[in-house]
This record gives sequence, structure tokens and C-alpha cells, in this order.
Amino acid sequence: MNWENLTSPEFQRAVKTAKNLCILPLGVLEKHSDHLPIGTDMLIINSVAALAAEKEPAVVFPSYYCTQILEARHWPGAIAIGRDLLMNLLENVCDEIARNGFTKILLLNGHGGNNSFLPFFLMSMLEKNKPYVLYLTGYGFAEQYPEIRKIIETDGNIHAGEVETSLMMALFPDLVKNKNIPNNPALPLRRKKLPPGVSTSIDWYADFPDHYAGDARLSSPEKGKQILAVCVEYTVSVIKAIKEDKTVPELMRKFYNKVFH
Repeated sequence: MNWENLTSPEFQRAVKTAKNLCILPLGVLEKHSDHLPIGTDMLIINSVAALAAEKEPAVVFPSYYCTQILEARHWPGAIAIGRDLLMNLLENVCDEIARNGFTKILLLNGHGGNNSFLPFFLMSMLEKNKPYVLYLTGYGFAEQYPEIRKIIETDGNIHAGEVETSLMMALFPDLVKNKNIPNNPALPLRRKKLPPGVSTSIDWYADFPDHYAGDARLSSPEKGKQILAVCVEYTVSVIKAIKEDKTVPELMRKFYNKVFH
């Protein structure tokens, strides 16, 4: 059930059908090497959310690309939101989702650049007594997932590599420029000369200045369909678990009672 496709009466019924759960898919606009579109993360995560919601009813919020991507500002097409607006806008959107009847919101992350931003956003919500509970997860296509590790043949699939390219070949084949797939894998350049464990704001650019990390040459639509199935089934399991979850809302209630007394 895509939010934007529902009429107002349908929307009211959808909230009940979804048991007051809304999925907020989080993508971004950034370069994905020279063979994938700028909206790759957004296109994939929206597809995963919609397909999962067909199997386990949930309302899926419209495309959301206002997330963290300051590290890609040197490439055309990136939209990098300022840090204050980034936080305030996402909170405002979550508040509006809740105002429309949702008590549980699943932040479904489809962009690696949010891996620090979103956990901090999640923790920052404890500052206020919100009438809803936030849940955060990715969609299960990271290499460490055993099911996907069995499907792919390359390593270092961080950005525009075999995994994302295969998914796009399966979902949006017309948007993949096969002739532009690089002839060589993109390995980290390791230009930063600091001890292990020392981070800087320029780490991504230091390793992957061309915004390509991995090897897309062995990508295929067949692999993409298999990976997509893993992602969707994982997301379905998350939706089911959140719907059934009574522990976190109760813990939140107890926590807020002790904070705001």
C-alpha cells in the first residue's frame, strides 16, 4: 500500500489494515559509478519496501532522499542536506506520519552513508516523549548475510558493485548502462596514513574518490532476482515482528514516565 496512491478514505482503511505500521524507505541521490543512476539507493529500497508490504500489509511512505551524503558533493547530481535540516526534517516527517494514525514507524535504510546518522537520530528521539515508536533496519543485502554471500562472486560490494548492479538489472534494467561498467574493480586506495581505528570526515573520499567500490562485472539480472528475494523476505520478517512487538512500546512508556514526571 503506497501512501501516495491511496485516496483519503482508502488511507484510513489502510492504517487499520497495516495495524498502524508505516514503512519509511530512506534512499539518497548520489553518483553510483558511471553505470548506475543517481537514484539507485532510493529506487532499490522503495522496491523492497513495496514488495514486502504486498506480502505483509504496511503503508509505504513516498520516496525520501533527504539523507546524509555530504561525502558525494564533488560529483554532479548529489543532493546533500545540511546537518540541522537533516535531523529536523526527518523528525518532522515522522511526526506527520504519526499524526496520520501510525504508532510504529520502520526506518528502512537503503544507503550506507546513513549508517552513522540514523542510529544517532534514533537515540536523539529519546529527548522528547513521542507518541510513536521508531524501528531501524537495512534491507539485508550486505555481504555479511550468508544467503547473499552464496549468490555473489566478488568481494568489497560497498557501492555500485555486484550486489547493487544485479539488483538494478533485475528491477530497472533500462536504467543500467552496461557498457559503462568499469573494466577493473574499485579497491580502497588507502590514501589516509593514520593508525587503524582513527576516523576522519574524508575517509570515503580517501578510499573511493570515484564513488565506486566493488566489482560490477559479474552482475546479472538472475543474481539480482535472488538477492531481491532475500531482501524482501528479510523485510517481511521485520514487519511481522514489529507488528507483534509489545515490549518496546511498553519499555518506552516506562522510560518516559521516569524521565517526564
